[in-house]
Amino acid sequence: MSRAPLVIALVIAAMRAATAQTTPPRDTLRLRDLQEAAARVDPRGQQLALQRQATALRLRSFAAERLPALSGDGRMQYQSDVVTIPVRVPNVLIPTPPHDTYDAQLGVQERVLDPSLGARGDVERANLGLAEARLRTTVYALRGEVNDAFFSAALAQARAGALATAVADLEAQLRVARARVREGTALPSEAATLEAELLRRQQDLDDLGATRIASLAVLATLTNRSIAATDTLLLPNLAATVASARGAIPRERPEYLQFARTREQLAAQERVVVAQTRPRVSAFGRAGYGKPGLDVLANGFNGYWLAGVEVQWTPWSWGTTDRDREVLALQQQIVASDEAAFTAATQRAVERQLAEIDRLTASLRTDDAIIALRERIERETRHRYTEAVVTAAEYVDRENDVLAARLARAGHEVELAQAQARYLTTIGVELR
Repeated sequence: MSRAPLVIALVIAAMRAATAQTTPPRDTLRLRDLQEAAARVDPRGQQLALQRQATALRLRSFAAERLPALSGDGRMQYQSDVVTIPVRVPNVLIPTPPHDTYDAQLGVQERVLDPSLGARGDVERANLGLAEARLRTTVYALRGEVNDAFFSAALAQARAGALATAVADLEAQLRVARARVREGTALPSEAATLEAELLRRQQDLDDLGATRIASLAVLATLTNRSIAATDTLLLPNLAATVASARGAIPRERPEYLQFARTREQLAAQERVVVAQTRPRVSAFGRAGYGKPGLDVLANGFNGYWLAGVEVQWTPWSWGTTDRDREVLALQQQIVASDEAAFTAATQRAVERQLAEIDRLTASLRTDDAIIALRERIERETRHRYTEAVVTAAEYVDRENDVLAARLARAGHEVELAQAQARYLTTIGVELR
């Protein structure tokens, strides 16, 4: 059984919703809302929270490196030979170190000055900023998928609206033709011609309905929301936004933030390289108990302690630091070239899209003129058909001309809105 009556009903509801003003119905689907919903429910959005947690843990580890570090050590050994003094002094006993030694100690060390710690923290924060920028770039690509599905459904909806009007007109003429056949004033082929054309158009309505339902299903998957077949799509009015953004340099795309974050990350890495060449100062202390302790000539167990300051500095690295900085400078140049290439590609896309917008805007004006002429011809042909001057086939031809003109205009209207949305997405401007 044909689904044309259901499709026609859906189309009529869609046309009413599209022309409704003030407060749109709850089942009206807006492109901006769908884009935001798709970005909000994308599973990759969880990566940002996870990345922040990982960065916070690493920063806590860096902060812990500034705290005193405790260490314990114990040793027991026996050595086959010890230091002896081969001198005999009358009435003086020169002790001999023991062959068995024992030592247990507890040490503490604290970094007083380490320039690399702050630089490494900057790298972690820069890594987080870059991860956030990459995620935004990835999620931003969802807008293209939402746009494609939305306008595919909108195009089917608009064409079905024009087709439904033509079906209604043809059904009225079919009733007239059948009446003539019953009265014997027309051949059965007249009604058959109209009926065959009506069936073909109902078949087209079924195809458009299936396309619309499939596109709505894609939107439902992208946005993780329930979208019914009776929901209608409201074409966005983007002419004013496009006019105000026309000629603007496309710098609002998330890719530019990603380029900036990459440069910040490389700059932070360079600070780490430089910091590693600077002196590091640590304070340390150690307390222990052992045999012989610090007095190597003692034969008993003794406690001891010591404290001091340690300086580590590597002023010469055989050119390693300079080479590392040179590598980072080359990577900065690579980022700059990638950004320039992206800007050039985006600018080329913008030029094509603006030309497409201008073409479709002009086509809509021409469509209105064509429809007016086709409708005038169709009205004359209908009048002549009513007077039995022309055949049903001739009337169907003229009526098909009107339908083709209306379908063309409906398609151009949706294509214009799609081209405008694509242009705004390309330059990174939010839809209104």
